[in-house]
Amino acid sequence: MITTLSKPNASAATLTKNRTEGSVVPSSGMCATCVDGCIGMCEIGKSAYRGHEVIYPQPFGMITTAAEKAYPVDYSHFNIMGTAAGAHGIEADSDKAIFPAVNLEVTFGRDGGITFRRPWIIPGIGSTNIAKNNWEGLAIGSALAGTGLTIGENVVGMDPEAVFKNGRVVDTADLKRRVKLYKDHQRDGCGAIIVQANIEDTRLGTQEYAIEKLGVQCVELKWGQGAKDIGGEVKIRDLKKAQLLDERGYLVLPDPTDHDVIKEFERGAFKEFERHSHVGMVTEESFARRVEQLRKAGAKYIFLKTGAYRPADLARAVLFCSRYKLDLLTVDGAGGGTGMSPWRMMNEWGMPPVYLHSLLHRYAKKLADKGEHLPAIAVAGGFAFEDQIFKGLALGAPFVKLIGMARAPIAAAMVGKTIGRTIDEHQVPVYIERFGNSREEIFVTAAALRKELGDKTFENLPTGALGLYTYYERLDQGLRQLMAGSRKFSLEHLSRDDIAALTPEAAQVSGIRYIMDVDQGKVESILDG
Repeated sequence: MITTLSKPNASAATLTKNRTEGSVVPSSGMCATCVDGCIGMCEIGKSAYRGHEVIYPQPFGMITTAAEKAYPVDYSHFNIMGTAAGAHGIEADSDKAIFPAVNLEVTFGRDGGITFRRPWIIPGIGSTNIAKNNWEGLAIGSALAGTGLTIGENVVGMDPEAVFKNGRVVDTADLKRRVKLYKDHQRDGCGAIIVQANIEDTRLGTQEYAIEKLGVQCVELKWGQGAKDIGGEVKIRDLKKAQLLDERGYLVLPDPTDHDVIKEFERGAFKEFERHSHVGMVTEESFARRVEQLRKAGAKYIFLKTGAYRPADLARAVLFCSRYKLDLLTVDGAGGGTGMSPWRMMNEWGMPPVYLHSLLHRYAKKLADKGEHLPAIAVAGGFAFEDQIFKGLALGAPFVKLIGMARAPIAAAMVGKTIGRTIDEHQVPVYIERFGNSREEIFVTAAALRKELGDKTFENLPTGALGLYTYYERLDQGLRQLMAGSRKFSLEHLSRDDIAALTPEAAQVSGIRYIMDVDQGKVESILDG
């Protein structure tokens, strides 16, 4: 049976819907009967009066967004394989091989100098309002958990208080704040704060400033992400800021310096400008040159993040990271997104996660088999729970060391922040109030954190950080339980044999064994005695 994978023309993301919701043409998404007189509730109709505004998810700045497209193969098409015999990474003793004994620590970097307490990272939260408004929770929660957090693109360029000299940044407010919030709460040197850069950031000297003035050790080159095949976008409601960003080298639409555009904006003909980043032009020469520049500037660790581009670009990413001895490569599959990615592009562009990550494993293995250097690898693309984390690590084993997540951690931080506000206002919703009315009663990790950090530090924690930390605690215990069930008591023992494909197509795409073929040979030897 062939099913439609996409949902065109109506979505909560674009605030649109069909008039005949129960009867829709699969290919176009149009109502079965399009009636003269309809006010235009669908995406076509809304585009008839708001035009390009409907390209983007709405309301901007208050949401994160990810694609609705159902890919033919995704991580749900694999199951985790457990066993009743033996143990790896611990003595095969029922009193010792308990799930709290599973070691989730990850060490990576060319010198082995980066340690994460848990095998995941937030791979890029940039200049959008949703990121800025939740940064306290994301930074402090990540630091306390001992995991990585990446400051995404355009943070310096969007900062109205940033100071520039000869086109290069010499002081900031926002970037300085973001780095400090993380560093002030980092424990035992675990985790890392990473500063990412796109074309505009590179031109403005963002990473050099972060290294030299803010003491940042990890920087990341950015080729793209899974959400879109274009530079980053945000919406600007202030004319002066739109003109400032135009002056700093961004593409701002419509032209905020045009006299007629200014008049139209001031009379209310449109209410928002769009700020776009330039698209990169990857060459090996420019890549090598930038890596050398960053090392000379004092970068201790250099990462690369790439998106859901065609296989040849993935091959370039793997090869360049190998050849120029990078420390981490993050590969982000299609469909995700935290900001203002074009909605149709987010749904219909790029290599989906399982397909992209399977090719990644193939390419990494090819270089490893030749004895070439490989960086640690992170994969991203819709991960949210411990089972998905397990599957991503197993599918990419032994090369994948980390899972990248952004929307799920942001959701946890936002919920924590919202709960905190309701506590302060003495209006805790009934759904939450059943657990209590205070932070200690509602957040299950609060008592332990208070004991670890002390009363003063704990009292100053924002509830967004408690939300993220508590979500991470759930992932931590859940992953330990799954790993113990597979008798793998540290991450280096995870293998592709720890998952099985539920369909022949999933097996063909991934190279993971079809579930009916798992343990072939071993079964026969057992039965033959």
